[in-house]
Amino acid sequence: MEPVAPHPPHAPLSAYYAGEQRRAQWVRGVFDRTACDYDRIERLMAFGSGSWYRRRALQRAGLAPGMDVLDVGTGTGLTARAAIEIARDAARVIGVDPSIGMLAASTVPPLSPRVAAGAESLPVASASVDFVVMGFALRHVADLDSVFAEFFRVLRPGGRVCLLEITRPQGCLDTLAIRFYLRSVVPWLARMFGRSRDMPALMRYYWDTIEACVPPQVVLARLTHAGFTAVERYVEVRIFSEYRGRKPEH
Repeated sequence: MEPVAPHPPHAPLSAYYAGEQRRAQWVRGVFDRTACDYDRIERLMAFGSGSWYRRRALQRAGLAPGMDVLDVGTGTGLTARAAIEIARDAARVIGVDPSIGMLAASTVPPLSPRVAAGAESLPVASASVDFVVMGFALRHVADLDSVFAEFFRVLRPGGRVCLLEITRPQGCLDTLAIRFYLRSVVPWLARMFGRSRDMPALMRYYWDTIEACVPPQVVLARLTHAGFTAVERYVEVRIFSEYRGRKPEH
C-alpha cells in the first residue's frame, strides 16, 4: 500500500525555517519566546474585540453549558476563557498546546487543565469530549488529515468541531488592506509595545501563513474526509472563518 500524502495547511515558509521537518520546532520556539507579549498584542491587534468574537463564534457553533470541551492550540487561553464562560465550569475545558511558554503564560482558572501536546497526537481518551475548538492555530499544524482524525477520535457521537481562522479575503483591495495591516502595522505595534524581539517576526509570520494557506474549500473537504457531517463555513467581516462539523451519532 502506498503511503498517504499529507495535507499541510501551507507549503514550508523558507523565510522562517528550512523545510517541513523544521516547521514544528520553529513554531514552538517562536511562541515560547513571545508568550509574555501575546495577550497584549492580541488586544491591540483586534482593538479589544477578540474575547467578544470568540464567545459569539463558539455559541454559533453550538457550545452550551455542561459540555466537555477540548481547546487545541490553546496558547495563553484566549479561546479557553471564552469556552469556560459558556460551559460554566472551568474543569470541563481542557487546553492543549505544544508551547510550554504559552501554557505557562495562560491566565485561565487553575481548575482548567493545561496539557503540553501537539494537535496530531492528542493525550485525550477516545469519545471523551463534546466539543473541540481550535482558535487561529490551524495554519501551524503539519497535516490537516492527522489533526482532523484526532478531533474525530476524541469527540463523542454527536460532538461538534469548530475551527476559527483568519482567511485571506477574495477582493484585491481587501487583500492589500489586510496585508498592510497585518504585515506592517501590527509588527510595528509589536515592536513598540512588546518586550520580545521576536514578536514582530511572529506577526509577519501570521500574515504569511494566512496568505499561503489552502483555500477554505480544502479545509471543508478534509473535514468531510475525516468523517464529519454538516460541514460548513461561516464568515464574519469577510476574513474570519468559522469551520464547523459534527461527528455522526452512529
